[in-house]
Parts: sequence; C-alpha cells; structure tokens
Amino acid sequence: MSVAILGGAGFVGLNVAQALLARKIPVRLLDRAAPPPAALRALGAAPDALSLVVGSVADPAALAEAIPHGTDAVVLAAAITPDAAREAADPAGILAVNLDSLVPVLARCRATGVRRVVNLSSAAAYGAAPAPVLAETVPAEPATLYAVTKFASERVLARLAALWGLDGVSVRLSAVFGPFERATGLRDTLSPQAQIAACAADGRPALLPREGWRDWLYAPDAGEAVARLVAAPRLAHLLYNVSSPEVWPVLAWGERLAALRPGLVCRLARDGEAPTIRLHGDADRPPLATGRLESDLGWRAAHGLASSAGHYAEWLQRWGGTA
Repeated sequence: MSVAILGGAGFVGLNVAQALLARKIPVRLLDRAAPPPAALRALGAAPDALSLVVGSVADPAALAEAIPHGTDAVVLAAAITPDAAREAADPAGILAVNLDSLVPVLARCRATGVRRVVNLSSAAAYGAAPAPVLAETVPAEPATLYAVTKFASERVLARLAALWGLDGVSVRLSAVFGPFERATGLRDTLSPQAQIAACAADGRPALLPREGWRDWLYAPDAGEAVARLVAAPRLAHLLYNVSSPEVWPVLAWGERLAALRPGLVCRLARDGEAPTIRLHGDADRPPLATGRLESDLGWRAAHGLASSAGHYAEWLQRWGGTA
C-alpha cells in the first residue's frame, strides 16, 4: 500500500503524510518545491517510507512519477488559497491549480487503478449558507473563487468517479492551523494562530480586530481524519466535514500561547490601533457538524483550545516556524 499526496509539501499535506507514516504506510509527495529540511526531519519517516517528486500537478510527467501503477490512494491537497487582491489579479492561475488540473489527475488515477481518491475541500464551500450548524446536507452558496473551485472540485470528482468507477470522497476541512504551517506563496493569509506565533518570534504584539470565534481545527487532527478516510475499507458518503466539535475564540488561544511564551502580548486592538492579526473574513461563520465522520469512522478531534496551544508551543520550541 502506498499513498500519493498532491500538494504534499503544504502544511495540511505534511500532517496527512505524518499520520499515514505513523501507520507504516509509504507516502509520495508531489509539490512544486520540496518541504524544508526541518519539516522532513519532523516527519520522522523511516528509510524508504517517504519519497518526493518535485513538479507541478499540471505536468503529465510529474503526475506519472507521483502516481505509478500500484498506488493505493491519492490525496488531492494542491490548491491556491487567494485573498481578494490575487482573485482580481490572477483568476486564471487560481482556476488552473484548483480546478483545471483535476481531470488529468483523475484520469491518471483511473489508468493506474488507484483504489481511492480523497479530495481536500474546504468549509469555504458552504459560503453564506444560512444555517446555525453546517451539516453536509446544507446547500452550499460559495462566493469567493477559492470557495467556488473547492465546491466545483467536489462535484467534478463525484461525477467522474461515478462515470469511471473510481472511489472518490471529498472532505470539507474547517479552519486548520498548527504544525508545518509556513508561508509558501500559495496561501495569502496564514491562520491567525500562525500569525500570533510569528508575532511571538519577532517580539511584536498580536492585536486582533475581534475575538475570532470558530471551530478551529488542529492540523494533526485533520491529518488523522484524512488518514482514516484513506484506510477505511468502504465509505458510506461522498462528503464529510472535518472539524472540531468545540467553538472557541482565537483570542483566548493566543492568550494561552502568551502564558507559555513569555514576552508575547496578545489582546484586542484598542481604539486607534491597527490590528496586526488578520482573521479570515469580516464575520465568524457557523461551525461544521461533525457527527457523520464520528458515526462512520469513530473520528473525533483530539485537540481543543488548551491542548492545541500547548502542543503547538512545544512544536515551535523544537522545530521553529519554518518546519
């Protein structure tokens, strides 16, 4: 059994890789650049358990190297997460990476007999759906180009999987943060937690525009959920939410990190002060329902506010912000 992770050098891809490697499953990462050396050391892969393919998901030769015959599963993690400025400046580039590459990837999976394709989508696909809790059955109303491409990727996968006999599943990840997160040029706004950690490293105050309530998802929990979806013999649904059942403010998380990192100031910006932390959007979205994945695979996020802050502080102490 082996798994190819496309976009595998990104921080979610690396957390998925770590969860698979912990199961003794060999992993191949395809990305436009190799992960930093510290990240490779942090993965702790056994010899011959991890291989790298440097190239684009749009390159047939790179795809052929990353997905040879005998590949058991493919995780689709390659994406650009743009801000509004990049949407306006380069919509074609966003569509090319997030959507246009999907059909050639699925064709390669079909040709090589891949058992399962796991598509990493996003809670952004729900858009402005008017529901207090966002279950997988809530009609999506995506608005941004990122959200539109993620929603479209789910539907394209479902349709071609039915036509081509592929086993495909999409997962809508909540707001992910944690180990391996770093600036790669593909995510225009890092998580608020990563921004707070950067403030701690630079000696700057972390000033938030509001408390930032959300069902924040710690990256190792996301990796574990995807690993279970990869390994499950069969799945009952084509779409799963992956999130924490808890909703908490990122301000409180930053205050917890500040207690562990002396010198860090984390608070709300006062009148006349410019926030130094950017939140995702101007309002807090509703949480994702998590019952489907828990019922089908027994998965539940292991980390909440306190445990994720403690674990991440230890990670930063050992590996720093570039791993």
